[in-house]
Amino acid sequence: MSSDVEEEEQQGEEKPFAVERAKTGRAKCKRCKCTIEKGEMRIGKYVTSFFADGKLMPAWHHVACLFEAFAKQRATTKRIDDPAEDVKGWEQLSDDDRKIILDKLEEFEKSCPTKISKKTASPRKAAPSSSNTSGKTTKKRKKEAATDDKERDNEEKEKISSKDDSFREFRRVCSNIANVDAYTDKTAIIKRMFTRGVQGDGFKGDIVLWCKLLLPGAVKRIYNLQSKQLIKLFARLLVQDEDAMLEHLEQGDVAETISVFFENSTAVLPCNVSVLTIHDVDLFLERLSRLTKEEEQIQHFRSILDRCTSNDLKMIVRLIKHDLRINAGPKHILEGIHMDMYRAFQMSRDLEAVIRRFLPDSEEKQCASGSPSKRNKIAISLMTPVLPMLAEACTSVEMAMRKCPSGMLSEVKYDGERVQVHKSGNDFRYFSRSLKPVLPHKVNLFKDYIARAFPDGDDLILDSEILMVDNETGQPLPFGTLGKHKKAEFKNANVCLFVFDCLYYNGEILMNKSMLERRRILKDRMTEIPNRIMLSEVYEVHDPRDLAERIIHVLKLGLEGLVLKNIDSKYEPGKRHWLKVKKDYLCEGAMADSADLVVVGAWYGTGNKGGILSVFLMGCYDEERDKWLTVTKVHTGHDDATLAALQDELDMVKIGKDVEKLPSWLHAKKPMVPDFVARDPKKQPVWEITGAEFTNQGVHTADGISIRFPRVTRIRHDKDWSTATSLKELRGLFKKKPDSVDFSHLLETLTDVEEEISRKRSPDPAASPKRLEKKKARKVTSLLDEPSTSFKVDEEPPEESLEKRKRDNIRDEGSDSVADVQPRRKKLKVSKMEAKVERDVGSGEETDKGGIKYLTETERNRDVDCYLTGGTETEGSSESSSDLHSDNEDNRSDNVLQDVRASLAPGFDRSRRKDAQRMLKKLGATIVMSQNEPDSTTTHVIHTRAEIPSSALLMDFTDFPKTAKHVNVSWLEESVTRSAKQNEICHAVALAGDYCDCPCTH
Repeated sequence: MSSDVEEEEQQGEEKPFAVERAKTGRAKCKRCKCTIEKGEMRIGKYVTSFFADGKLMPAWHHVACLFEAFAKQRATTKRIDDPAEDVKGWEQLSDDDRKIILDKLEEFEKSCPTKISKKTASPRKAAPSSSNTSGKTTKKRKKEAATDDKERDNEEKEKISSKDDSFREFRRVCSNIANVDAYTDKTAIIKRMFTRGVQGDGFKGDIVLWCKLLLPGAVKRIYNLQSKQLIKLFARLLVQDEDAMLEHLEQGDVAETISVFFENSTAVLPCNVSVLTIHDVDLFLERLSRLTKEEEQIQHFRSILDRCTSNDLKMIVRLIKHDLRINAGPKHILEGIHMDMYRAFQMSRDLEAVIRRFLPDSEEKQCASGSPSKRNKIAISLMTPVLPMLAEACTSVEMAMRKCPSGMLSEVKYDGERVQVHKSGNDFRYFSRSLKPVLPHKVNLFKDYIARAFPDGDDLILDSEILMVDNETGQPLPFGTLGKHKKAEFKNANVCLFVFDCLYYNGEILMNKSMLERRRILKDRMTEIPNRIMLSEVYEVHDPRDLAERIIHVLKLGLEGLVLKNIDSKYEPGKRHWLKVKKDYLCEGAMADSADLVVVGAWYGTGNKGGILSVFLMGCYDEERDKWLTVTKVHTGHDDATLAALQDELDMVKIGKDVEKLPSWLHAKKPMVPDFVARDPKKQPVWEITGAEFTNQGVHTADGISIRFPRVTRIRHDKDWSTATSLKELRGLFKKKPDSVDFSHLLETLTDVEEEISRKRSPDPAASPKRLEKKKARKVTSLLDEPSTSFKVDEEPPEESLEKRKRDNIRDEGSDSVADVQPRRKKLKVSKMEAKVERDVGSGEETDKGGIKYLTETERNRDVDCYLTGGTETEGSSESSSDLHSDNEDNRSDNVLQDVRASLAPGFDRSRRKDAQRMLKKLGATIVMSQNEPDSTTTHVIHTRAEIPSSALLMDFTDFPKTAKHVNVSWLEESVTRSAKQNEICHAVALAGDYCDCPCTH
């Protein structure tokens, strides 16, 4: 019996492949690096084990991944010809499992017929039956593996037919790219190299390998060698002082450090002339990626050192660190080869496949498609990640309406992790925003749910967000709760996939369809599974007021913000054509969370900022314990000039991240121990730190309170440590609820936006009926078969509306100025809208049709009418402020201030500046000031104040001519109201001191 088992094992050893169902779910696919789940079918190719001399071990792959590897390897490399003959464990498979592999094999043969390896003419020899032949078999396999390695090395060397593939030329090209700044210059260098070559008679090298080395971040090999580990290895290799190397490393470039110590080493001497090829380096890196033991890594480095110059070694280390320091990415490199190659790479991040598709003599392309147009087709590839579409920061409602003139989908910005889902039959892959495989524990459970949510979806690519959702309330949990250790703390919550876009469905690419069409497809094909697979919450918006309502609504709920998508937009990989709205983006940061913190420590920067302090530790003072506590670390907000000045201004003491050297006055946890600490925190500067929100991060000692996405927005020269934010004040800021945010900044800008849109939509009253008909038709023909209630059609004809405005021009006879009416109306508007939003948050009276939500028509009309009038529901006779501006415009005289050349004094905010400029234009005045720069021809200076009591403030006005009249903005407002120029003396600004020469009362 034992001899039978041994004989069976002997036979199995001769088969180059093995197949089975995964037993534990711990093994990872050698191609995609994703975990092969327990019970999933896997195929292994036998390779020589690094851990047991002479023995073979299976390198496991997903079934699809192995056949992808077959498609890219040489035709002479062993593949599966006959599964029954080549695959161990074939007999134990079920019929269904066998069919899957046979279908894959048939598909592979059809797509790449030239890739099928030829079978040997002689029949396969029978496996030896005696147990004493096992040693011979093992030795035979070891010898064959060694022979294969030698043959492969020889084949690689035979490819070198010119100097184009020398590593020295690779370094030269990298240096040339790094020395130019313009994108066109960098691309021109690549194009010249791949066109002319080194000798000018055409490029004869390996373009694919060049691009793989020029873009080490695009095809990442995993080395698990951080900077300090590299220093440790080379300190032993070069027989150098490790501490001295670590000190040099503080300059920020580990490659430079190793290169310098290599030149000074007496144990290992660098070569005088570079003899390496890019194939040598690629082979070295490939083998290094398979080594995990320190001794093995040292031996492997030693094998190449005797062929390296110091510059060669520097570049090799940079390849290991995935940073060549040339400031060039895929766009620079790929467009230097072909103008459409980068677009293709955005669609399919398989670098080698994309490059080969565009090469004119590519053998693979010839068999894949017959015509050049098909070869160069830019298309996505299932199971290969697509560069995600991104969003730029939206700073105002006005910006959103300008970017999306035809309307937009307002989508909740979920505070989770973005995931791109690929499904091909029963195979699933999940990619993060950076296109790396998502950790299995976050997505494993979705396999069954996605199949139920898309019952007819055999092949698909989804764009989505995963986050934790409370099972009872249905509300999403805060960012960071997806961690494996955190999930135990939220036992009454599930990981939920919120789907917001579909790129590919059952063989059809959807990226060129409009946003509304893609949303409709999702709604029609997807069945929601509560708290597991959900559609994102979306509203269709056409009006600025509705957008403001949505912004306030989500911020009051404590959500991160909104993502706005033009309803006609396509899905463009890598483009920032969506808009993201967060409270720290709006109104120039007036609604953001911020704190005034003290600089208590600093770290060295990396890359271009290596060797200087560029990352800063910010802290606050705890009066009760007489301790300084850490709040956040910040590295953005300073320009280069400020950063250079800070190197001398900050009084720091170097402690080198040594916990024992941490001063007693600072309480910091180990991850937050900096390279430098302040000598005296009470003499350090105070900076205003602004971020998206206050969060609770356990790594900081100020009760765990920190700031998310922090940046320096201002250096507070007017504050010192005693007036900076203390721990007590920080606690109060952290406890603030979302509904405590002041939304008045956002609401005050709506009138200007509405007036601008109104002018664009109705420049000619005679054309209005046609536009109204188009609007009605648009509602009927909506792709979602549902009218957008946020797009309101005026019932009153424009002519009647104009007459009504003229009849109601004079309202409050007791008021002589628009300024008396405007502030009251603005306050009423703010309060009414906030009341409406509060009602929305509480009641939830909304409709959900076609996957897009709308407010009910009755509620919206009532609230919008109330908002427009600035009064109650019974005050329907009042008119909007835009009507008031129209009245003024209709009744103005263009020549009222025709001789006035006006400048606006400092002190106007954006809204009031626009109002003042509009009034000046209506009155026929000339605006001579641009961006607060005085003009020598100014006749009038317009102020927001009635007096300026401090003589120090006069410094702002010394550049204006002495003859200029200084008047309050009320002078303009009354001139608009009365359609006549008013007396400047009645509106004069009181200036301190002997200032002006005019005969006024200044």
